[in-house]
Amino acid sequence: MSLLMPSRPIVINPDLAYSIGLNEAIALQQVNYWLKETNSGLERDGVRWIYNTTEQWLEQFPFWSESTLKRTFTRLKALGVLRVEQLNKSQRDMTNYYTINYASELLDEVNVAKSKSSKCSLPSGQNEPMEKVKVTRPIRSKRANVIGSNWHDDLTENTTESTTEITDKPLCQVAGQPDEISEQKNPVDPEQVVTDQAIQVLTHLNHTAGSKFQKSKSSLENIRARLREGYSADDLILVIDYKHEHWHETKQYDYMQPTTLFRPTKFEGYLSSATRWNDKGRPARATWDQHRQAASTMRDNFSGVDYSLPQNSGFRQ
Repeated sequence: MSLLMPSRPIVINPDLAYSIGLNEAIALQQVNYWLKETNSGLERDGVRWIYNTTEQWLEQFPFWSESTLKRTFTRLKALGVLRVEQLNKSQRDMTNYYTINYASELLDEVNVAKSKSSKCSLPSGQNEPMEKVKVTRPIRSKRANVIGSNWHDDLTENTTESTTEITDKPLCQVAGQPDEISEQKNPVDPEQVVTDQAIQVLTHLNHTAGSKFQKSKSSLENIRARLREGYSADDLILVIDYKHEHWHETKQYDYMQPTTLFRPTKFEGYLSSATRWNDKGRPARATWDQHRQAASTMRDNFSGVDYSLPQNSGFRQ
């Protein structure tokens, strides 16, 4: 059975993906669908809000893990294009409602077009209007790259020259596409995939904590070990984000290093706490003591209750 559009496809706008990222564009377009093309949700002060549970979102994005989904929505909120609020008055109802900030510059077609054009460089020899230029055309294609591998392609190619008229209109340089794809596929090394993912995690750690850990064996060893155990790179990145919030402005922040965060005796506990933190909407560290105090007060309210059975009650002690 063909996989080509048997049902309504997920729409991806290339300009939107350029502006905010591919995953973010996919998710935001789906939120827009619920807001504009359905009667779902509720309206508050002239703004429509919609709600889906994590499970319902994952049904729409079956190709994502839960951590990828939540990190994508977190980034959309950080970019200012998605608003997430708990609209119910009851403090016990922590339901998140979503709407789009349509006024964001990141969603403005004109601004995005200007941004793209500003990164467009003129081809060599196009600083002034020209009538003719010699164009070198490849007559043998480069070998196709293999995603995720360190194989180096042979860039040698035979060329021939031809004369073509070029208008004085500025042109963007576009990467040439191979004329042919090699039929021989290079095998993917599983260990190389693990290493690539470990480097991704280490880079996120350096970016988040402002550290400068090198891609050395000692820095990557525990990361690779957790990945081999079946944890995803998203799981490890979630732990980094959680401990960054947990330890910042404390002496414990010195432990923001691979040997501590991903130690086999610590990581599972860190991930469990990080998952709960993420499920609660990633609350700021400053509010954690308030939640603990409220929970402690509730326990104290029940501490004086006598749970013993009265004598001769008919129940066995």
